[in-house]
Amino acid sequence: MTFEEKLVNQEYDRIWQEYCGFLDLDMDSYMKIQKRLLAEQMRLWCSSPIGKKILKGRNPGTVEEFRTMVPLTTYDDYADVLLLKKEDMLPDKPIIWIQTTWEGGKHPIKVAPYTSGMLETFKNNIITCLMMATSKGRGSFDIDIGDTFLYGLAPLPYITGLIPLGLSDQFHMEFLPPVKEAVDMTFSERNKRGFKMGLSKGIDFFFGMGSVAYYVSMSVASLSESGRKGGSSLKKLFTMPPSMTLKYLRAKKQCRKEERPLMPKDLFKLKGFLCAGTDNRCYKDDLEELWGVRPVEVFAGTEPSFVGTETWNRNGLYFFPDACFYEFIPEEEMYRNMDDPSYVPRTVCMDEVVPGEVYELVPTVLRGGAFARYRVGDMYRCLGLTSKDDETRIPRFEYMDRVPDIIDIAGFTRISENSIQNVIGLSGLEVEDWVALKEFTVDKGRPYLHMYVEMSPGSVVNRAVSRELLKEHLTIYFKYVDQDYHDLKRILGMDPLEVTILRCGTFKEYKNKTGKKLRHINPSIHDVQDLVKMQELFDRQRRY
Repeated sequence: MTFEEKLVNQEYDRIWQEYCGFLDLDMDSYMKIQKRLLAEQMRLWCSSPIGKKILKGRNPGTVEEFRTMVPLTTYDDYADVLLLKKEDMLPDKPIIWIQTTWEGGKHPIKVAPYTSGMLETFKNNIITCLMMATSKGRGSFDIDIGDTFLYGLAPLPYITGLIPLGLSDQFHMEFLPPVKEAVDMTFSERNKRGFKMGLSKGIDFFFGMGSVAYYVSMSVASLSESGRKGGSSLKKLFTMPPSMTLKYLRAKKQCRKEERPLMPKDLFKLKGFLCAGTDNRCYKDDLEELWGVRPVEVFAGTEPSFVGTETWNRNGLYFFPDACFYEFIPEEEMYRNMDDPSYVPRTVCMDEVVPGEVYELVPTVLRGGAFARYRVGDMYRCLGLTSKDDETRIPRFEYMDRVPDIIDIAGFTRISENSIQNVIGLSGLEVEDWVALKEFTVDKGRPYLHMYVEMSPGSVVNRAVSRELLKEHLTIYFKYVDQDYHDLKRILGMDPLEVTILRCGTFKEYKNKTGKKLRHINPSIHDVQDLVKMQELFDRQRRY
């Protein structure tokens, strides 16, 4: 029976139990589901050619043996099979292949196979997310057949393109613009067409990356502003029915009275708002102000699929027990492994996480998935093992960021040490040493890439002038090496790079005084501050 048929029959209790019942589990029940599904996956994965290749003759028979015998893996362990789409090597037959960025400048893309079982789980879990976005409390949700959905998503072959595909055989939801039209449109064209249709039909759901959702939302204000200054771009863009015209005029009048720009909440009343991706916490307050609804954060990845959602209280992510088997590398173990790649970090399971601790997620994809004990590259903080507000007895998490050796800006980039070295090499710049870290603006808390660069002796004459020239030069090559970096400017209008030039010898002096060399990517902010202070002290001594 489809979700739509259950809605028509008004089987609301059944729907809640089927899609949201995992929130009623205690830890023992949750782990029983996890271990049962992993045992099923083990039989498929361990007997497949890709599993045998990674296991190298070992044959685990229990969950504990699986965690001991299967090494922690990365995409490099699967690339030769997956990039060539060797289906006969996989645990189960793929129905569709999903694509994402791998590493700019070195590996353009990575692909992941989705089996029929994975797609079925995906469909169920995206419906759960929609229910959570409309829920006011346990047992309540507000989804109707024919609800409208603003299409702020990347189309196939990206994972968000699976959402309309997955929902299509479960219940009728009207995407604005229709998916068949949207896939052939540019990002800007989809936004304009979607809002135009939304003014006529209303918008019930909006789902996008936090950064993209913010940009799309601000476009309403900018269109309103052009109309307020005497232009007619909004009127030309939208052909509104009388009811919406009246609503628009009333909204503009109220906005003028309050001396503020038009916001989406003045025109639309969302049932549910969902956001995914990196840096959502930088945008959620502004999105709530713009739409009048706080987004429910969900988490999905190309390799692990849809794995988690917040509830009606929006106080942390809960992981779906049927998408992946979850292991977690404690933060100190992760850093020890970064300092010594030969060290094998220990992992803990869901029933062993500690509130307040930060972990690197290590999922094993269930239902015939290809990835086992996979270092997906995401960091989470455990917020608690229970929640009085949600009346839950399973852990909930806060998404932190990508792992420290990757800099992800607004969900668009995968900047690594290799990609920066590649940019510097192609540019021909005389760079002696550098560090790069993700920082946030003071005014709005927006993410950006900050590079601290020491040029070779004799290459810098005027630091104030050279900084702008260096930034411009590096930006050109970042865009050349990494298409996603280019899209930050093209799609979101962001210039994510800031450059600070350090005097010659600063890195060497820092190492001599502290006895340590800074990591190139995301060193401790305190260490970078010490580095800058060392130069400031030198500059003051030189002036006096």
